[in-house]
Amino acid sequence: MKALLLDFGGVLVQTSKRPSWAAELAKEVHQRLARAGFGGLEAEEIEVDIRAGADADRYWKDAMSRLAAPVEMTHRGFWGDFVASDWPAAARELVRAEASALCRRMGELRQERVVRPGMRALLERCQVPVAVVSNALCGAVHRDFLAAAGVEVALQVYSDEVGVRKPNPEMIWIATRALGVDPSQVWYVGDNYDRDGLCGVRAGVGTTVIMRSDSTDTIPYRVRQRPSAVVDDAAGLLRLMEAS
Repeated sequence: MKALLLDFGGVLVQTSKRPSWAAELAKEVHQRLARAGFGGLEAEEIEVDIRAGADADRYWKDAMSRLAAPVEMTHRGFWGDFVASDWPAAARELVRAEASALCRRMGELRQERVVRPGMRALLERCQVPVAVVSNALCGAVHRDFLAAAGVEVALQVYSDEVGVRKPNPEMIWIATRALGVDPSQVWYVGDNYDRDGLCGVRAGVGTTVIMRSDSTDTIPYRVRQRPSAVVDDAAGLLRLMEAS
């Protein structure tokens, strides 16, 4: 192994949902609209559309896992098409103009994050460069978290920043080119069969590992391609690495 590539949520970081996130975000969007002189939407209406947009985005992500080379949703596309498609034109254009800031705020509010147990020990013992390769509506939120948590990696590749998303193998190839290694020389670890496992196989990595998380068994459809191994946690991954 010449490099270790890790997914963010479910592998490097453990997440939990914040039930109040949409109401909090809707209040902030309502305030932005009010400052711009637009008062045609109530905060409750905005919350309904934010939640609907997030649900639509989830279904879209499932569909994208069937494409050979899916691209990522843009910030402007998410807010303009998935959230504000039925808003008055002035309100829709405002959130499109501020879409990147709104996606960042959405990422901050939507989940609580902690480094997954055992991951710090694994990173300390790893003798090869470690990179994060992850789908993200706003990778800046992930970068902020890792910096605040004191987690250092050699490289971070996020789908919103590069314009493609897993299982597009280009996500992994971007990392391997930057690290100067061949895909066959790396391990890729993710927690979803239809995105991570499939991406590793498509990219031709040496070893594809699924680390089980709360979302691993939520599979939208059957995936024929199988990972090289499945582990339960960071300790299991470390044992597998040491055994190899």
